Amino acid sequence: MSRIGNNPINIPDKVQVSLNGNTISVKGPKGEMTFEKNDNIILTQEDNTIKFSRENNEKITRSLHGTTRAVVDNMVTGVSTGFKKELDIEGVGFKAEMKKDRLFLSLGYSHPILVLPPDGVQFTTPTPTKIEINGNNKQIVGEVASKIRSLRKPEPYKGKGIRYSGEYIRRKAGKSAAK
Repeated sequence: MSRIGNNPINIPDKVQVSLNGNTISVKGPKGEMTFEKNDNIILTQEDNTIKFSRENNEKITRSLHGTTRAVVDNMVTGVSTGFKKELDIEGVGFKAEMKKDRLFLSLGYSHPILVLPPDGVQFTTPTPTKIEINGNNKQIVGEVASKIRSLRKPEPYKGKGIRYSGEYIRRKAGKSAAK
């Protein structure tokens, strides 16, 4: 029994959902997205809700039931409100700055690192130590945030590096003086 797949999706007023064969198209103020669903997943649209069911009880169909519902829900949320990830930079001399639509990072290396946003993703830097990544595709926003974080992961001794906002870094004790 799929618990997630059985939950209906409420469609906001400004979002349009259309089904053409197995292709689901979602259009809203923040863009348009499409998804190709499996033949065994049945989509029914009533008023402002979408419900998902499955034709059979095979293992692959059961697993795709909740996955399809989650993907379509993320598409509806993405085109209506969008997704946002925040990164914090910690360390002496570490900073981020925007030049046009490009993100330049100074992370203690001998050179600044240039990060170009993929299509549908925008960077903002409210402060030199904070990066905001906005977009309508949850997967791409998460991937970009992960790639930026991997440029200088937070280290456990001083906590220097790039971390997600609210992420807890488990700290280690450094060397203790010999007596």
